[in-house]
Amino acid sequence: MSRFSRHLPPLDTLIAFEAVVRTGSFTRAASELYLTQSAVSKQIKVLEEHLGAVLFERRARGIALTPAGDGFNAIVEPMLESLLANVLRLKSGHGSRNVSVICTHAVAQYWLFPRLLRFNEQHPELTVNIHASNEISESDIGNYDFGILYGHGHWSSLKASKLFDETIYPIASVKRALPAVHSLSELQALPLIQLDASAWNCLDWQDWFAHQGLRYQAPANAVTFNQVNLVFDAVMQGMGVGLGWEFMARERIDTGSIRQVSAFVVHTGQADYLVHDKQALRSPAAQVFEAWLLALS
Repeated sequence: MSRFSRHLPPLDTLIAFEAVVRTGSFTRAASELYLTQSAVSKQIKVLEEHLGAVLFERRARGIALTPAGDGFNAIVEPMLESLLANVLRLKSGHGSRNVSVICTHAVAQYWLFPRLLRFNEQHPELTVNIHASNEISESDIGNYDFGILYGHGHWSSLKASKLFDETIYPIASVKRALPAVHSLSELQALPLIQLDASAWNCLDWQDWFAHQGLRYQAPANAVTFNQVNLVFDAVMQGMGVGLGWEFMARERIDTGSIRQVSAFVVHTGQADYLVHDKQALRSPAAQVFEAWLLALS
């Protein structure tokens, strides 16, 4: 006998429990499950005996969860939802040739898209669909095969594999004439393009200089943008010196269109990770994409 059959209650008792909790009634749950009320009551009794705990209180005006039932429901409801989502995904997508990825606009444009061109050459039978959003949370990932999340790499519901570390340094267009920079004070004297990061979890110039142990206050008339990719575009146009994230800047540094303005670099210890729901059953197409992308990292 496996450890699951030895310790877990029958699945039909969990389904009955979820239906009773959701409908608030043994009668309505029975109707939904095409069972008699007596059959649902017996399933709940089997579940309670298996757990050794009373899950419902019978009251004059209906039923209510006991503290044990409330705690158990917090586990059962998301577990059944995840199981259902994965079964439906497997049934409809196991033979699918599509892979879905959610990531920020900057990651999509400057890091993922160039790699997808190579992936498409090697796997023309598969299609990767990108959803770009600057507002991504852990709870969003379950709606996609993969996400690319920035942070520490530890999310309770996700499996994470590091793609690239966060490295940030000053950059400018090679067309923009600038004096040589040998100190942080010389760097501060340059026309620095400001990033308003108040709505984002990323560094601005004040944070960057703080990592270097130096205080900084932006001039009142400084050019300011509220998106990392807008700062990058402004740098490309020669408007001044901006913060450059390695994952965005490397290709253009190598091709000679932008350059590092100084040797000063900040390594934040954060990174971007390829993540997916731990409970998700990934299709063969998703597994091919994951293996290919991680092999590049």
